Amino acid sequence: MMSDDGRAGSTRGFGGERRRSFTVALVGADGAGKTTVGRQLEQQLGLPAKYLYMGVSAESSNHLLPTTRVIRAFRRARGTSPSSGPPDPAKRSSGPTPGPARRTAGTVRSTLRLMNQLAEEWHRQLLAWRHLRCGRVVIFDRHFFADYFAHDIAQGANGTIDRRLHGLLLRRFYPKPDVVVFLDAPPEVLLARKGEGTLETLARRRDEYVELASVVEHFSVVDATLPIDEVIRQVREIVHAFAGTRSGPQRFDDSKS
Repeated sequence: MMSDDGRAGSTRGFGGERRRSFTVALVGADGAGKTTVGRQLEQQLGLPAKYLYMGVSAESSNHLLPTTRVIRAFRRARGTSPSSGPPDPAKRSSGPTPGPARRTAGTVRSTLRLMNQLAEEWHRQLLAWRHLRCGRVVIFDRHFFADYFAHDIAQGANGTIDRRLHGLLLRRFYPKPDVVVFLDAPPEVLLARKGEGTLETLARRRDEYVELASVVEHFSVVDATLPIDEVIRQVREIVHAFAGTRSGPQRFDDSKS
């Protein structure tokens, strides 16, 4: 049964045992290995688990609304690069102030973009609730609260109206993950792995994820420069330790480890 704040209630686990389902978010900058760890953890956790991408990249998502598919096709037709997170503030336009017509058009685009983003975010959350009701541990690859914490939530009145509204909705209504695991690696390593972004932007994103420790109760850091099998093992231990704090006995299937 689900509680009013979106947390999972008691569900039936292995062998008819009572246990509680929960969510785990893997966060980190591009190149940290979130997708690889999440996909492998789904198979190796030893508990019923489901992987769910919770970022804005349409190319990486395993669930998309039809409207997002249309937007992705439109962006491809225009030759626009896909997005995997909040916009880089260093790339904000510093050109001349646009005229009234362009400002109005920009406002309409921003509003429509925000409406679709909110619909996509809540679509994924509904999917997560469905898996939680089935007694699964939901493994999030990224998380909207984490990705937009520094950009839309922490900025408060310094952001634009649409970004402030987005931050308010995430802060007040969007369920936080029960467990957050930050896959940490130096910017130099991340840049060498994926070749995306710059050392400056990757360092800033790293600092933004570290700030989550102050607002998330169960926050852990894993060294993402370790061999992937060791990273998965450490994340699995973190998840198992949290599962052990839930009500009811837990049984882990070690054959999947």
